[in-house]
Amino acid sequence: MNAHMEELEQEPFDVAEFIERLTWRTSNELGPEEFDPDLLHETFVQTIKDLTILQERQQRKCEKLEEALKDEQKFHASNIDKLQEKHQVSVDWFHQLDEKINSVAGKIIHLGEQLENVNTPRSRTVEAQRLLNHMSEFLIPGRLINDIFSDKSKLFEAADIIQKLYTISQDLPTEKFGEAKKKIEAKYDEIERALIEEFANAQKSEDIEAMKHIASILSQFKGYSQCIDAYIEQSQASTYGGKDIFGGILPMCRHHYSIIKKVFASPDLVMSKFILNIYQLKINQYAQTKLEDRRDLDKYLKTLYDMYSRTMKLSGDLAEFTMESDDDMLEKLTAIIFAKHLATYIEIEAKVLDAKCSTELREFYKSKKHQKRQTERFQELKRDVQALIGTRANINIAQIEDYGGETFLSEELAINLLQESKMAFKRCRLLSKKSDLPSNAIRLADILLRYLMHEHVDYALELGLHAIPLAESKNHPQIYFFDCVQKSNTIVHLLEKTYSASILPCVVSTPRYVDCIEKKRIMLDQIESKLDSGLDRSINALLGWVKVYLQSEQRKSDFKPDTDIDTVASPACLHVVQQLMPAIVQIQGCIDGENLASVMTELGVRLHRVIFDHLQQFQYNTAGAMCAICDVNEYRKCVRELKSPLVTQLFDVLHALCNLLLVKHENLQEVCGGETLNSLDKSVVMNFIQLRSDYKTIKISNSLKGMNDHRI
Repeated sequence: MNAHMEELEQEPFDVAEFIERLTWRTSNELGPEEFDPDLLHETFVQTIKDLTILQERQQRKCEKLEEALKDEQKFHASNIDKLQEKHQVSVDWFHQLDEKINSVAGKIIHLGEQLENVNTPRSRTVEAQRLLNHMSEFLIPGRLINDIFSDKSKLFEAADIIQKLYTISQDLPTEKFGEAKKKIEAKYDEIERALIEEFANAQKSEDIEAMKHIASILSQFKGYSQCIDAYIEQSQASTYGGKDIFGGILPMCRHHYSIIKKVFASPDLVMSKFILNIYQLKINQYAQTKLEDRRDLDKYLKTLYDMYSRTMKLSGDLAEFTMESDDDMLEKLTAIIFAKHLATYIEIEAKVLDAKCSTELREFYKSKKHQKRQTERFQELKRDVQALIGTRANINIAQIEDYGGETFLSEELAINLLQESKMAFKRCRLLSKKSDLPSNAIRLADILLRYLMHEHVDYALELGLHAIPLAESKNHPQIYFFDCVQKSNTIVHLLEKTYSASILPCVVSTPRYVDCIEKKRIMLDQIESKLDSGLDRSINALLGWVKVYLQSEQRKSDFKPDTDIDTVASPACLHVVQQLMPAIVQIQGCIDGENLASVMTELGVRLHRVIFDHLQQFQYNTAGAMCAICDVNEYRKCVRELKSPLVTQLFDVLHALCNLLLVKHENLQEVCGGETLNSLDKSVVMNFIQLRSDYKTIKISNSLKGMNDHRI
């Protein structure tokens, strides 16, 4: 049973494991190969009995322990009741003692007040007697004998006495006590100076306690402000930040503010005066020294912007040391320092920007070895008249100067002008008054528009327009105006970015906004008009050459050969396509977006008209019709590069019309009723059919009957 007890007390106890061990021990007694179920059964029965007995014993022990626990609980409960009674008695005694202490304290306070009432008059009398004794010394002619006013170790005591004597002397009549008052005032000033010197010495050694004590004494003197001035002057005597004073001001203020809070009774007022001295003396003197030289106005503007921006930043940093009532003090101080410079700022800024832009343009044209000249509107009329006379008389009298392909447009120059303008607008936003900012910004924007867009872009476009070859020239035109378009678009894009980033923020939400936008719009409309005119002329020149070249080089035998020839495109067509492809690539490289699509479509439509009219000038036999179809196929390959659905459709229709020159006359009506040609006017179709060399023959036959009765 003890063995069972040991096993049952193991932690943790596992019933299955207990049964396994019991089974193993029973089987081990018989041997490993023998098994007796009866013995195992008896063992289990006996174990159950043992466990039952063990349970009864443990139950009895538990009951005894519970009884003992109840007795112990009763005992401790009784002790707690006794302790509570004692505690209550102690509390009562404590209340009684507290009442007695309060009673005694009240009597002591009353006694102290009585003693104070008795002692105060006595102390005042003693102090008055002491002051009268010192006063008597000042009433006696001659120098003072009492060493309290000459002993430096008794300076603080002497300061207390002389301050009180000085206050008393102010009420004395001058007729009777004039000499005494002068002596008191002289000694008052002497001690005051000595205190200030002591304060300065303590400041040098950073003896905070001594400074605080002396400042407290001096606060009763009329020269207390001199103490503050002495502290400020000595604190700011050394240069802070070297040559650049801005770098050291903030750390210096933080260092001295921590001292001022410990030394002076009103630290905020002292700190305000401390900062005021920095602005009125240090920064003002530094700024005027830096800005006094105006020989180089560009350098002057940069210095002004730098000084003003750093002062404004410093004002923001120093706001932590100023009182709420002085929130705008630093802003006013800054305005006072730079007032005379800000008053003339915009005049200088406009003058400098104008000079820079003018210099940039002059240097640019100088680098191109170009003498800028006035462009006159009548030159265009003269050019057109010369072109008309030249066309009618078949002579070239118009002088076209293309400057060797030079466009006189420079993105680099535009970037330089815009960069200078950005700096001007940056300064304008900071240095202009809020009320003057819109007008000042528009003034600078007008300078930018005049030089960049009018003097540069507009002038270059005028030259570019005059350099465009005349229409219907016999020589293949070399057109540089497409490069003008590309560079102009780039410059306009840069200008728009500058307006969005630098100009519009200055005028938005103001009445001047519309004025600013309108001026830019007028200028860009003028530029756009010239670009449109130049593109129109360029396309006319290109297609005019195509027209003249085909008229002169396309032989009638190409479309009506006497003998069968190889079916290939005509040499004239191949040459035209060969010359058109580089021009298309050039346009695609110079124009983008919707503008490119419009130009490509316009070029394709006009080319279609030239080819359409050209093909209607010939008669075609079967071999010639094959050649015409080959030509149209070459043109179709070319116009696919235009990526214009309309142009592609036009040349597809032209190809279908050319098929009318080839098909057998019996099939003409069927072909004309096809999907491609069904939408065309019947006169167009009939005009093409009339170009067939066998037209008169098929007209007599029944092939064309019915075609004149309905729209094909």
